[in-house]
Amino acid sequence: MTQQTQQLQAQLWNIANTLRGKMDADDFRDYILGFIFYKYLSKKMELYANEILEPDNLKFRDLEGHPQETEYIEAVRDAALDKLGYFLLPSELFSELARRGNSGGKHQFILSDLSRVLTHIEQSTMGSESEEDFGNLFEDLDLTSSKLGKSENDKNELIVKVLSHLEEIDFDIANSESDMLGDAYEYLIGQFASGAGKKAGEFYTPQQVSNVLAQLVTLGKDKLKSVYDPTCGSGSLLLRVAKQVKQVGGFYGQEMNPTTYNLCRMNMIMHDVHYKKFDIKNENTLEKPQHVDMRFEAIVANPPFSAKWSASPLFMSDDRFAAYGKLAPGSKADFAFVQHMVHQLADNGTMACVLPHGVLFRGAAEGHIRKYLIEDRNYLDAVIGLPANIFYGTSIPTCILVLKKNRSEAKNILFIDASQHFEKVKTQNVLRDGHITKIIDVYKAYSSGALDDAVVDKYSYVAPLAQVAENDYNLNIPRYVDTFEEEEPVDLQQVSQDLKQLEKEIRKTDNTIQQFCDELGIDTPF
Repeated sequence: MTQQTQQLQAQLWNIANTLRGKMDADDFRDYILGFIFYKYLSKKMELYANEILEPDNLKFRDLEGHPQETEYIEAVRDAALDKLGYFLLPSELFSELARRGNSGGKHQFILSDLSRVLTHIEQSTMGSESEEDFGNLFEDLDLTSSKLGKSENDKNELIVKVLSHLEEIDFDIANSESDMLGDAYEYLIGQFASGAGKKAGEFYTPQQVSNVLAQLVTLGKDKLKSVYDPTCGSGSLLLRVAKQVKQVGGFYGQEMNPTTYNLCRMNMIMHDVHYKKFDIKNENTLEKPQHVDMRFEAIVANPPFSAKWSASPLFMSDDRFAAYGKLAPGSKADFAFVQHMVHQLADNGTMACVLPHGVLFRGAAEGHIRKYLIEDRNYLDAVIGLPANIFYGTSIPTCILVLKKNRSEAKNILFIDASQHFEKVKTQNVLRDGHITKIIDVYKAYSSGALDDAVVDKYSYVAPLAQVAENDYNLNIPRYVDTFEEEEPVDLQQVSQDLKQLEKEIRKTDNTIQQFCDELGIDTPF
């Protein structure tokens, strides 16, 4: 990470901390991230408009009051809607509002203007190809909320302060090689997640885990036709996959929470993913899948652990579940997500998802589904045990399941026990680069057929399918990876001598106490 990126991250987090006052971090998140996004859109708009107007020796800001203002604005609007997916007038730019809010040395009232501009950004896309990608993007930026302040002036003052602080920061957007702002945005989402406790797991997968999943699904590839996340949260997993390869044809995801869905679309745009290249939907994936006819080359997911779902008998005729003969229980949707992803996986694809340990050994319908995936379909490629306490809001140990429809190691399953390989940082356990590399190196060796290198004492094991069948398709990792540490044999003769020595020292101490008590003329305590 460059010093410039670190500096930007620190500046943004500092603004967030300084300005939120008594407001809950979770609430302030929507404002600070929304305003950073607004500044990004403004800067992008201005840079692109200036580029178009360059042959006419004009700048975007010069158009106001120009004799041909209407013609120029229309031309820029048409070009911007196609290229960027949205449009802003020169008077609606972030820097304009920040300037107006601070003009004359005191805070001017800009709340209503700001509210109008944010609505305009969304409205500018109406009827265009990008309408769905920008619709309701700012709905969580409630400028009338009492959380911002009691009076209208208090609210205005806080908003002007936020805009002014952000205005002073250079986002380096003109540098197309840099993803500095996107990374800083990602960092902020992570910072808010780590402070939000229980709710955080809903929208953010720690980058270390994203990194493992992304490397698993891109192994041996430098281009991907498509990547999909059925529970995409703020989109961090999808974007992490893109960092592993040179090119991704399309990003697809589904997110049930509307606020998080907005955050995901913003995150995509902030990372310069063109609106035509991503398709994120706001719906319940299991109950109303939105991409069900598509097949994806890479699938990554961190579904909500053991979530409830309807498990309606109607799903027995759904193509995603019908072949298994049983549905995941209503109280635990873990395998329903797995079945959904398997259905959407392309024949040449790889999927990797994080799940609670229970999926490895629970019986009844889940045992039946597990057996079908292994015995009938032979899709399970690897089981990787992760340390406890690496996710925000839950301390339970988790695992990663890797599934493929065409496996190079069709007669075996790889088991990795990485549960003891982490570093403790404050209250969280963290996977460092070395821990991640070890997981990936073992998986790489296994995938390339170098099975001897894939077996590491007390860490990993390649289990023949027959052994898994013998274990009745129970995938509990200790059944396959022996991490038992032999204890030193106890030398009883030495223990006896140590006890004798201890007895001598006790007698010596008692004598000393006796002498002190005699001198003081008091009874001994024994």
